[in-house]
Amino acid sequence: MKNLHFLFLCVICVICGQNLSAADKPNVLYMMSDDHAAHAISAYGSRLAEIAPTPNIDRLAHEGMLFENAFCTNSICSPSRACVLTGQYAHTNGAYDLGGKVEPGKQMLAIEFGKAGYDTAMIGKWHLKVEPADFNYYCVLPGQGKYHDPEFRVRGDQPWPRNLIKKDGMHSSDAITDITLEWLKEGRDKTKPFFLMHHYKAPHDYFDNAPRYESYLRDVDIPEPESLWNSHDPRFGSIATRGHDDELVPHIGTSIGDRNPRRSYSKDLPGKYPAEYPENYDPADHSKEEIKRLAYNAYLKKFLRCVKGVDDNLGRLFAHLEESGEMDNTVIIYTGDQGFMLGEHDYQDKRWMYEESMRMPFLIRYPASIKAGRRTDAIIENVDYGPTMLDFAGIKIPDSVQGKSFKAICETGEEPADWKKAAYYRYWMHMAHHDNPGHVGIRTKEHKLIFYYGANYDGGYRTPPGWELYNLKKDPHETVNEYDNPEYAPVVKRLKQQLAELRAEVGDTGEDYPEVEKVIQEFWDYDAADREKAKKLSQAFLATRTGELAGNKKPGKKK
Repeated sequence: MKNLHFLFLCVICVICGQNLSAADKPNVLYMMSDDHAAHAISAYGSRLAEIAPTPNIDRLAHEGMLFENAFCTNSICSPSRACVLTGQYAHTNGAYDLGGKVEPGKQMLAIEFGKAGYDTAMIGKWHLKVEPADFNYYCVLPGQGKYHDPEFRVRGDQPWPRNLIKKDGMHSSDAITDITLEWLKEGRDKTKPFFLMHHYKAPHDYFDNAPRYESYLRDVDIPEPESLWNSHDPRFGSIATRGHDDELVPHIGTSIGDRNPRRSYSKDLPGKYPAEYPENYDPADHSKEEIKRLAYNAYLKKFLRCVKGVDDNLGRLFAHLEESGEMDNTVIIYTGDQGFMLGEHDYQDKRWMYEESMRMPFLIRYPASIKAGRRTDAIIENVDYGPTMLDFAGIKIPDSVQGKSFKAICETGEEPADWKKAAYYRYWMHMAHHDNPGHVGIRTKEHKLIFYYGANYDGGYRTPPGWELYNLKKDPHETVNEYDNPEYAPVVKRLKQQLAELRAEVGDTGEDYPEVEKVIQEFWDYDAADREKAKKLSQAFLATRTGELAGNKKPGKKK
């Protein structure tokens, strides 16, 4: 009997210990908006900060920590989401492009938080094709989802993806926040800490805000980036983005003005956003400069109205956490799935390795261990977000994870001596949708080296390979390519070596797509013979693209 009594006491102690440890664990709230660039958050102090403040997002910076050098490893929706969920680079988790998915059983964050006793939920934009089955609860948009009258896929009687709920009469940002608040108040197991991924569709292109924001910024002229007007400056870019004699300037990168004949906001937006244009607008009545400026303002106003909707909804979410007493016991993170070009270099969308696209906002608040008002220029990547969240929850990071926790940087404000010195980047969707060539590169605190290898998965549909080097200290807006400047020859040599080593370190060996790797290796040295080949490829691609446009065909076949 004594032994049985002792065993009973041991079981009680273990159960009590488990409950105590669960109570001591922080909640983790990971909030991510689609395409929300850092320079559209006022805490980052960009040209938009005064006209379009984001007070609720800024609160995380004022009461927590802001990361100045947070980067995605592949600036496109599905791959970035897969990197966060798995802690792995695209070539490891297999989500190279918009067809990317993370199968049930491999949704690492949901699995690890669940094993540690957390109630887990995924609400909003998922965009990873398959069921988010490893979460206890999910309510996710189908694909991109709709801005208005959104539908959501939920767990139910029918197999995925047949179970749908509808939010008629609502904007997606409002609906996603309502669903999250409902889960926090009524849906979750309140005996457990929660891990919640709360993802907005906004401000994804084409932007469509809630009607209540139509007057916001109506009579404001949006400040312009200088590079909106210097896309023809020969100091910017390379043969890869301009062509040998600027013949590819119209065809690389979709545009705000009418530079790109296939896809430009100047052509697309008047029909989509007629309220942003003069009554009875006729482009024939306006100069090219006026047409471009009208498109830029329409583009930015719709984007910033979507951002306003996100920020206001975060205010609702924070108010609930305050009321429930959970604000200070929750690790709160806000980020985007990548950056976004807001007119810089006359480019639309993201995908580029240029700063506005590669940089992500990252703000974190947890007053128990993060001092208010901290900023850091430590380099972090989206593969690091997952292990950092696990670390804050006291959960062991699986061996499958390639990213590293930066919890210590958050808590001390200091960058460890052995912390990463560079971010790795690889964009695979060669010339898809927004006419961006395939490229790979490295970003340190001082420089950025980009190699546009210019080939699809089969090594075909070639654009001219070219290299670009930017001095980020002297030229933070990346307007002058220094690759061929003799003064930078030692920097080029060092960064090429560092890039090669980093590729090996992260495991991007090229074995997955060997034909692409052949192209990369062929033009790596970029000697005189390589440059002559690049000129011929430039001329050949111009002929291909001209033929496509004449025949009104879509760009060449890609995966």
